[in-house]
Amino acid sequence: MTVIQMQKNNFLVEVREFFKLAVPLASAQVAQSATGFADTVMMGRMGADVLAAGGLAAITFLCIMMTASGVAMGVSPLIAEAFGAGQKTRVEQIARQGLWLSVLVAIPTMLFTGHLDILLSRIGQTETTVQLANTYLDIMLWGLFPVVGFAALRATVSALSQARPIMLIVISGTAFNIVWNYILGFGKFGFPKMGIAGLALASVITLWGMFLALAVYILTNKNLKHYRIFQELHRIRPGILKELIWIGVPIGLFSGLEAGFFMVITFGMGLLGTEVLAAHQIVLQTITVVFMVPLGISYATTVRVGQWLGRRDRTGIQQAALVSMSVTTIFMIGVSSTFLFFPKFIISLYIDTTNPVNANIVAIALPLLIIAAIAQVLDGFQKAVYGSLQGLQDTQIPMLLNVLGYWGIGLSVGYVLGFQLQMGGVGLWIGQSVAIAVVAGLFIWRFWRLIKHQKLAQKT
Repeated sequence: MTVIQMQKNNFLVEVREFFKLAVPLASAQVAQSATGFADTVMMGRMGADVLAAGGLAAITFLCIMMTASGVAMGVSPLIAEAFGAGQKTRVEQIARQGLWLSVLVAIPTMLFTGHLDILLSRIGQTETTVQLANTYLDIMLWGLFPVVGFAALRATVSALSQARPIMLIVISGTAFNIVWNYILGFGKFGFPKMGIAGLALASVITLWGMFLALAVYILTNKNLKHYRIFQELHRIRPGILKELIWIGVPIGLFSGLEAGFFMVITFGMGLLGTEVLAAHQIVLQTITVVFMVPLGISYATTVRVGQWLGRRDRTGIQQAALVSMSVTTIFMIGVSSTFLFFPKFIISLYIDTTNPVNANIVAIALPLLIIAAIAQVLDGFQKAVYGSLQGLQDTQIPMLLNVLGYWGIGLSVGYVLGFQLQMGGVGLWIGQSVAIAVVAGLFIWRFWRLIKHQKLAQKT
């Protein structure tokens, strides 16, 4: 067999192993985001005020949730490396400390979430918006521990190349959530009509159910139970906790800063009026659902790159990254084309586009959706590259690049265009699209720098 044939075979093997992880992880992310999509659709049926306030609360909670669960995701690259190196005991220790880290992260995050109504009032949101958003958040905060704990267990299971149960659990949980959102939100089958509070309650119950289901699976599955993850949980290992914090906190901050950037944009939309905020929420929720695919792919990329890192195989790292970038880019081009060709259909999923009352929302949402379509390709690409960087356990520098691209450049451009040049929502969306493009470029620069220079050579 020639060298070229061997390289081709190795590449095809990588593609196959990549899809074994990427398909269930991406499917799980899409299914999980379908809850937010369903919530937004139901909020839209409850009125523009509920849609605007509920959307604001949802993106706020998403920011908090992504920050907290992102810290727990530090488990993934460390376990992937230990698994690739055949270090069973270290896998067990990292997984256990990941659960301890979940507790340490969840408690202060719950306290912070419970007092967000004060912040919302001080940044100029209307009294109605604050009241409705606070109703949602005061219930959702009870789902923070299962969210973070599930993230830690999910990172463990996927790093051990056992991703399929994650997909099945999340899809089942999402179906349960959507059904009970409808029942509790609108008061069906004899249950009280709880409105936005019903949507939050159904979500919390679902989050606990998914966390417990994944824990039971780990305890009973023949490929996982011999890792004894839930034994000796009383032992805290400061050294491993420090490693998890060193890698996980930048991931959490990265996720929080990214989500926080979009949250700030959402706050800016709220200052422009309820109709602008409602239109923004439609487009943002749409791209959030789509974004779950490259996000799931990035989780798979972290695992594959981390496993090759454990084997000290530079070629494997490069192949894993290349497969991820290629698949993500192709997928996002297809999605962006759909946005461009069928914008009114997408908007009609949320509101009645034939109703004259919604005419202004439709008119505002259409150009925002076109801008989003153009930015999505680069957004997916940067997430694939970031997954590769996580797999290399490089999380501090990407976090700083995130701050530069989103908060330094993107927010400045959005503010100037949206408020100084009075372009409104379109200007804010152009700003965040510029941020996405800048971050994508910075990440690919960082990745190839690691591949070429001394830092990666020392690990491989």
